[in-house]
Amino acid sequence: MWELVARRTLLALSVLLTAFLGYLLFNNADSVPSNRPLAPGSIEQADAKIEEFIFTQSKGDVVQWQVQAKQARLFEQDKRAVLRDVAFTFYGTGGDEITVHGEEGTLDTVTKNFRLANRQTPIVVETRSGYTIYTNHLIWMDQAREIRTQDPVRMVGHGLEVKGQGLHGRMESEEFEVLQDVHVDLAPSS
Repeated sequence: MWELVARRTLLALSVLLTAFLGYLLFNNADSVPSNRPLAPGSIEQADAKIEEFIFTQSKGDVVQWQVQAKQARLFEQDKRAVLRDVAFTFYGTGGDEITVHGEEGTLDTVTKNFRLANRQTPIVVETRSGYTIYTNHLIWMDQAREIRTQDPVRMVGHGLEVKGQGLHGRMESEEFEVLQDVHVDLAPSS
């Protein structure tokens, strides 16, 4: 007997809860979403989400660089795009190009500055002059046409291995400066 009373009580309670939830959903379906901030970078906060994103920076008819990403989340108020699985291609004046891949990136849509980062493996930059640069974080400064980082960096090429903290590089002239704690070793010839 008590089992029957318990079942009927639970069934009645379930019906009441279902009716109450239905009432809340019906009344709040037309309400305006709140303006409370969400976690930074969350997809709900993004103004747009784009799959297979491509952004090209040109000067006149000449393409200077291009960013491709598997996914982009655009934030209009912050003037930025947050990217996943990114390829950044720099086009030199002589028709040369350098492509750098990263796990994630951020593009400032006003200044056109770009940040590229990897969490696990280093970003690899192979220059036309035969040097390879390894770091986990790169910043492209569009106005100056330079790459920078404050992270550890390693450069290998022409029998040298240079390690240090931070990098400042001018892409057109391929001049790169390791900023601090510089260690230079002769690398074995391959």
